[in-house]
Amino acid sequence: MKTVFVAGHRGMVGAAIVKQLKNREKITILTQTREELDLTSQAAVANFFAENTIDEVYLAAAKVGGIHANNTYPAEFIYENLMIEANIIHAAHANDVQKLLFLGSSCIYPKLAEQPMTEKALLTGTLEETNEPYAIAKIAGIKLCESYNRQYGRDYRSVMPTNLYGPNDNFHPENSHVIPALLRRFHEAAQRGDSEVVAWGSGNPMREFLHVDDMAAASVHVMELDNKTYQANTQPMLSHINVGTGEDCTIRELVETVAKVTGFKGDITWDTTKPDGAPRKLMDVSRLHALGWKHTYNLEQGLKQAFDWFLANQDNFRG
Repeated sequence: MKTVFVAGHRGMVGAAIVKQLKNREKITILTQTREELDLTSQAAVANFFAENTIDEVYLAAAKVGGIHANNTYPAEFIYENLMIEANIIHAAHANDVQKLLFLGSSCIYPKLAEQPMTEKALLTGTLEETNEPYAIAKIAGIKLCESYNRQYGRDYRSVMPTNLYGPNDNFHPENSHVIPALLRRFHEAAQRGDSEVVAWGSGNPMREFLHVDDMAAASVHVMELDNKTYQANTQPMLSHINVGTGEDCTIRELVETVAKVTGFKGDITWDTTKPDGAPRKLMDVSRLHALGWKHTYNLEQGLKQAFDWFLANQDNFRG
């Protein structure tokens, strides 16, 4: 029996990882709420690791938010994320935890990175300004893992997901990401019987989306790879692995699929005075495919499952 600590188990990815691990035999899952353990406190984290026998760590805890939150609270985004990862990774090492998986973000890559983005694009250019503090913290997490590996022979790995969606996502009307925001808008429009929904931009930019259950499955897959296989497909100072579908769609295709899933029968019009953002953001997942993992959800299946979860939990997202 091994004990696995999942940091951030109440978040979208952490909850999905817990669900994955519950299907495994001979695993005891250890979790702590924010009230029980302040991950930004070095002393609290050190005491927690000293008091518990932990075999593996999934580091899914992070301060996250959209563009508005990243722009408004850059100090909190860099400070809290740096503290969480530094405290957990160092405490894991200090208490002889040999295996750890750090979860990052695709925003670690340069703003103008060549598409699709390969792992080698890291640190080759300027980051997107709006979330630079968050991205810097995530890059530091990768380098923390690599540094403990190089100096102490640890087996600390990193995975970088593309845009995620699914159960336990944030469907708040003002500060949610694109998929939960669209699902909610189109559902409410369908409920009201609206004849039209206005979408922003031209609909032409291309984006990649990954269901969170696929992300969790990929995380467990990467964690369970034998060390020889992992090292054969990575490099000591370029050890992170992209996690995505390797497939993208236009925003127009996304919006039309959301309309279908939510039962909206009206017209979709495009407000081309609104900005499009980057023309394309796609992850190169050839490294992950070489390690034997591929996603299972297609976009329509995933959106339907996420929408069903929202309908079952929408009382939590009033306002």
